[in-house]
Amino acid sequence: MDTAGKITKAREPDDPTRPRRRPRTARALTCLGILLSSALLPGAVAQAAPAPRVLLNQDFPDPDVLKIGTDYHAFATGGPSGRIPVAVAKDADGPWRVTGDALAADPSWVDPKGGYWAPDVTRRADGTFLMYYAAVSKTDRHRCIGTAVANSVAGPYQPAGDAPLICDPGDKGDIDPQTFQTRDGTRYLLYKGEHPGGGASAIFVQKMTQDGTAPDGPRTEILRADRPEEKGIVEAPVITQRGGQYVLFYSADDYRNATYQTRYATASSLTGPYTKADQPLLTTESIGHATEGPGGADVVGGRIYFHGWLNGQRAARGFFGLNLEFVKGVPQVS
Repeated sequence: MDTAGKITKAREPDDPTRPRRRPRTARALTCLGILLSSALLPGAVAQAAPAPRVLLNQDFPDPDVLKIGTDYHAFATGGPSGRIPVAVAKDADGPWRVTGDALAADPSWVDPKGGYWAPDVTRRADGTFLMYYAAVSKTDRHRCIGTAVANSVAGPYQPAGDAPLICDPGDKGDIDPQTFQTRDGTRYLLYKGEHPGGGASAIFVQKMTQDGTAPDGPRTEILRADRPEEKGIVEAPVITQRGGQYVLFYSADDYRNATYQTRYATASSLTGPYTKADQPLLTTESIGHATEGPGGADVVGGRIYFHGWLNGQRAARGFFGLNLEFVKGVPQVS
């Protein structure tokens, strides 16, 4: 899954013992110099963004978006529309419509009362589609990551295997899977480990077999919740590569809060080390309170898609989008 409020100081009474202030012109030039210098520092100033486009004004959290041919497909955390709702559009900005439930059945290892969370869908070399999702395991009551497969992007996806794919015994749960493939086609899976070893949550990268159905070697921790504004939580990872730089977008804080936000970190290697940006990319304040708690993001084709609470309440998270560009390697929304 940081505020930017303005503080106005009250005028202080004159004090003859206080040193005289510089002339107003000099102060203005100094302030201008500070602003210009700050503008040159990546992430030094939290940017204000335009109001995001509302793509679905209904519950559709943790959107995962794919473009297949000329059509767009999006998958979401389960809710009233199904285990894993799927939506389609002819254009990135819509109109989007929910077409049904992408997951054909409850896997044998899953307690369906725990719901299905944060799906990720990817196309494989043989033309089939692989879905990752998180669900509650009947064995230890933790959320774990499972798989399902389909012949078409919209499904239905048939559960694969009688056990979860990722369920690390040292974690309190594993969630938020996201595929990343390097330019040579090597497949990786990013995900959140919930309180690994009893500490703050962390994001891991796991090399996978080419078909995406089994881990290939040990996992690597690439990010941990170690900043005050993250409130012990980092999640919803998604990576994009810009030249020789990897940009890791992630959510921080508790998704139930208005302070939930989207941040990013950069590295020269997929496995890090990652340097976190000083300022978030998306906050409730930076998008003018158009929605609350912007997070659970996905990055596809020059856009960032995310969810946010609708109508200032905590009943449903809508589906939103903004344009995303990189200026000297720094992500910016518009």
